Amino acid sequence: MTVDSTQRFSSRVADYVKYRPQYPRAALQFLRETRGLVPGTRVADVGSGTGILTAQLLEAGLRVWAVEPNRDMREAAEQSLGGRAGFTSVAGTAEATTLASQSVDWFTAGQAFHWFDPQKTRHEALRILVEGGQVALLWNERTDDPAPLQADYEALLRRYAPEYDQVRSMRAYGPTMLRFFGREPECRVFANQQVFDFEGLKGRAMSSSYVPEPGHPDHAPLLAGLREVFERHQRDGQVVFPYKTLLFFGTLG
Repeated sequence: MTVDSTQRFSSRVADYVKYRPQYPRAALQFLRETRGLVPGTRVADVGSGTGILTAQLLEAGLRVWAVEPNRDMREAAEQSLGGRAGFTSVAGTAEATTLASQSVDWFTAGQAFHWFDPQKTRHEALRILVEGGQVALLWNERTDDPAPLQADYEALLRRYAPEYDQVRSMRAYGPTMLRFFGREPECRVFANQQVFDFEGLKGRAMSSSYVPEPGHPDHAPLLAGLREVFERHQRDGQVVFPYKTLLFFGTLG
């Protein structure tokens, strides 16, 4: 992968805003009920992108510093969330947020942690968190036992998106996660899903950084294959795209 990871999504912002999934309300409810993520809590949402998780944190009454290095994604978040109470947009990275030392109670990241340098991010999180500050990392992943739609979708990606397996292999579990937390984090799994018509399924695919864009020789064949996959699995013009949402949480050891 030759493109700077902070710039990989610059040309995909519109699709990212419209077609990426949110996180289950049950996951945030769990953090409220068991970890004290209460209204007024100060949160650094790092690698915040277009503000998907940020928006949900704001809805819960939290004060959120949305830290994002990609200007296009950051501006999309500012456009949609700029008028919301508690929202502050920050041009920074996970490794250098620019936030003041001991200025936040929580460090969160949604769908972005696998792009971070774990050791440098750990050092930065320890710097900006208050003593005893907490961490929550969330991912929407395809299910372990994929439904027929997902199996066909992944086969299509492996045929036309050479980076797919490489990006999938970057999931930050195991040693990378341990280096960041300094201990085994707690984990909970929640069910999640999206329902798409064909344009939605197409937009979801195009929001992924590894999918060939217009002008690439594999773009048209991938879309043709995606249409075939959609028609094979659609019911009343829609398909259901299931996920498991992984929530890793705890304090840094």
